[in-house]
Amino acid sequence: MHALHALSPVPAAGLADGAVALTPLDMLSVVHAAGADTLTFLQGQLTQDVKSLDAHQARLAGYCTAKGRLLASGVVWMDNARTEPQAADGGYYLMVSSDLAAAFQKRLSMFVLRAKVKLAAAPLKVIGVMAGPGGVTALNAVFGNLPRGAWDRVDLPSGTWIAAPAAAQAADGVQARWWWVGTEDAVGAAIAALGAAALRADTSAWQADDIAAGLPWITAATQDVFVPQTVNLELVGGVSFTKGCYPGQEVVARSHYLGKLKRRMFRGTAQAGDVRAGNLQPGALPGTDIFHSADPAQPCGRVVNAAWSGQAGDAAASQVAVLFESTFVSMESGTVHLGAADGPVLNVLPLPYPLADKGA
Repeated sequence: MHALHALSPVPAAGLADGAVALTPLDMLSVVHAAGADTLTFLQGQLTQDVKSLDAHQARLAGYCTAKGRLLASGVVWMDNARTEPQAADGGYYLMVSSDLAAAFQKRLSMFVLRAKVKLAAAPLKVIGVMAGPGGVTALNAVFGNLPRGAWDRVDLPSGTWIAAPAAAQAADGVQARWWWVGTEDAVGAAIAALGAAALRADTSAWQADDIAAGLPWITAATQDVFVPQTVNLELVGGVSFTKGCYPGQEVVARSHYLGKLKRRMFRGTAQAGDVRAGNLQPGALPGTDIFHSADPAQPCGRVVNAAWSGQAGDAAASQVAVLFESTFVSMESGTVHLGAADGPVLNVLPLPYPLADKGA
């Protein structure tokens, strides 16, 4: 991605109206599934109702163990060669965390058995794209009309564009976000066509926006830890309760239909200085324990995702953005701490969607 890394960084003052911020999302990889039985196979493996997806949509999905714990979360969409939902030779793409992509592909392959499905790493790059209204105009002029509603997608000569959810509803004056997925050559040529409008943003800026939007990404550090509801996966459209069986479906459905959930995913920030003083780094925080002031002897939850929240994610960053799983009780009073009972305090912030006390 030499074309991307050669771009000027986003200035400290932020993104100008006519500019476009491009972020290399090397922490995401794409797996391709193809063959006559692909649709039926994925329908029986993922938490998402894959059969309901059309050619203009992408959706979150989870992949669980038989005990209902997530081994991966990611984005699934129909490949651009497929135009009909029931096409016999259709395929799908699945975008997951790079540190578990190979294991995810290997485990899925174990269950193919005699089905006509082939799984392979796709030679595609993932770029995060952010723009204000003027930048959207520049993007449309170069690439064609991009999708605007969250989870809408289009296939263009430059690659696949998926509108990513944001903390605020996309509208005039609100920054838009996309996952742009394409070959290295296509992406490089398209970046050159953007010219001076294209700037480079740090990966942490994109990750902090994902956190603000309440999007959970399972990584290698958090595999086999969370059930979908405790990271709000169904609240962001990643679980279907009507699609039928998949690994862990009984456990997930039981949590949905019986009783009240005691645990959910919450959003917070910690002061960057406190995090550094504790010798903590956002990239190493997923899976780290969370402690409550009323019960410092044992953890009350774990970190799901974390990122520097500040320009370029360098020493000037004032905060660390965190998604963490914990109990409703721990949110009612006292304080929650990162990594240790006396660790950095997490300032709990609202998510952009309501936290139901049971799956909805």
